[in-house]
Order: sequence, then C-alpha cells, then structure tokens
Amino acid sequence: MHHLIEQISDDNLNAVWELVYALHADCYMLKAIEEGKRSQQPWDVLNRDEALKELMFL
Repeated sequence: MHHLIEQISDDNLNAVWELVYALHADCYMLKAIEEGKRSQQPWDVLNRDEALKELMFL
C-alpha cells in the first residue's frame, strides 16, 4: 500500500485524502443514522401539531 502512496504526487495525494476523509465522514453519519433508526420507538416522534405546541413552550 505504501508503494502506491509514494507514487502519487503531493497534489493528487491531497485530493485523494480529501475524498477518503469525505467518504469516512459519510459512512460515520450513515452508521449513526441507522443506529438512531434502530433505537427509535414510535412514541419518540412528534407529529406537526405536537411539535408546534412544544415549540410554543420554549
């Protein structure tokens, strides 16, 4: 792997790093969203009217 990295120019290496980091962040967020969906219960969600009523109390 390090042989491939050594062959990449610094500019291209920087571009590849930005892409890899963005993919890592996307995967991290998708994993967190999926975990949230698994742990969410039907009573955890407010409908529009309930949400507006709660916002008025803030």
